[in-house]
Amino acid sequence: MIARTILLLLALIAALPLAAQNDLYNNGPIVGDINAWDITTFIVSDTFTLTSSTNSVNGLSFGAWLNPGDILQSAEVSITSNPEGGTTYFAQTVAITQTGCFMNHSGYELCQETGTFNSVELGAGTYWINLTNARVGNGDEVYWDENDGQGCTSPGCPSQAFQSINGTIPSESFTIFGTVGGGSTPEPGSLLLFGSGVAGVVAWLRRSKARSN
Repeated sequence: MIARTILLLLALIAALPLAAQNDLYNNGPIVGDINAWDITTFIVSDTFTLTSSTNSVNGLSFGAWLNPGDILQSAEVSITSNPEGGTTYFAQTVAITQTGCFMNHSGYELCQETGTFNSVELGAGTYWINLTNARVGNGDEVYWDENDGQGCTSPGCPSQAFQSINGTIPSESFTIFGTVGGGSTPEPGSLLLFGSGVAGVVAWLRRSKARSN
């Protein structure tokens, strides 16, 4: 009985961050064989639409074209009211985690790039996500995968898109992460308090079993 209870409580702990995290906007998956846009030197901007009155945006993922063996380390990410400008709601160099790479017909590696950051609170509306200064260790160029909104699932998709040299362009593959209603992923301190409660429950169960024997 005690062992089953402990396993259940541990499963609840593991599920807490996952339950708090949502796809707030999805512009579709990596396609990998249409085109891609340089985010090493230039700024590429795509719109995303939020329908809830209160949203906490805290991450994104996007498709990148890289030279074989390159690992994207970071990129400058900003959220603005206009492409490359207007009101700035968030601007930061974000560390990137790279997964799921595969080779495309042009000899590039296509990878899923994911970054998280401190939550920015946004209301309902349409915003621009801007990527630039993408960095790999050897200075190679990095390109944002164009998917033309194929497979997008969110209101407002496919996104509008803009590049700092060419102007209007087709839209790219990306997802915006966060929570609806101003919620946030539990902080480490909250998890510690939860864990302390779990330990207390386990101790109580043990004492109860000892008294019943």
